[in-house]
Amino acid sequence: MSIETQIREALPSDWPAIWPIIAAVAAPGSTYTLEPDVTEDAARAYWMGHGTTAYVAVRGTDVVGTYAMHANQRGLGAHVANAGYMVRPGCEGQGLGAALCRHSLEQAKAQGYLAMQFNCVVSTNTRAVRLWQSLGFAIVGTVPKAYRHTVHGLVDIHVMHRFL
Repeated sequence: MSIETQIREALPSDWPAIWPIIAAVAAPGSTYTLEPDVTEDAARAYWMGHGTTAYVAVRGTDVVGTYAMHANQRGLGAHVANAGYMVRPGCEGQGLGAALCRHSLEQAKAQGYLAMQFNCVVSTNTRAVRLWQSLGFAIVGTVPKAYRHTVHGLVDIHVMHRFL
């Protein structure tokens, strides 16, 4: 019998479980603009800082994924949300990314956002590109050689968008 996944707003006490996920996802330098050796303080400010709301996916007492959401821009662009998602290593391929994204879309709509935009989807992260497309996102632009991939060198990034 599998344990049901619950997604809820992160508490400050969740940080010790979130930090290893961020460190592990950032370390390869293949999907996030965070430095591969990001410090814990910098990661916490990025993921749980002012204006950002973090959420966790929990199975039992284990944090197995997380996302952070905020306005994509301030002021006149604040009606579009932005979110980033991370799944704990070893938990990939279990539908957590899709569940986190669906949850963020519901949260964004409930908070009055009109759309969701991802500013930097690394083109070589084809699994994520396919997932976001399956959830209704379209590639609305591609920025050539805008990401320094630690393995592939300079690669393109996609800007992806969907209305809520």
